[in-house]
Amino acid sequence: MGFLTTVEMSEKWNITRRRIAELCKEGRIEGAVLKGKTWLLPENTVKPTDPRRNRRSQTTNEKGSE
Repeated sequence: MGFLTTVEMSEKWNITRRRIAELCKEGRIEGAVLKGKTWLLPENTVKPTDPRRNRRSQTTNEKGSE
């Protein structure tokens, strides 16, 4: 099993490396390992869902139905 850095994963997932580091810090990416100052993620890791998007779309839907 290989590992990718936050920079490599940010290109794959199309989000910032800072956001990936935050997800790792929060424990939302299974198998992520901190090596020195670098997060290493398993190459087959699935991008976690973003609860901020769900909350925003629910708010928009509720406003639209009023």
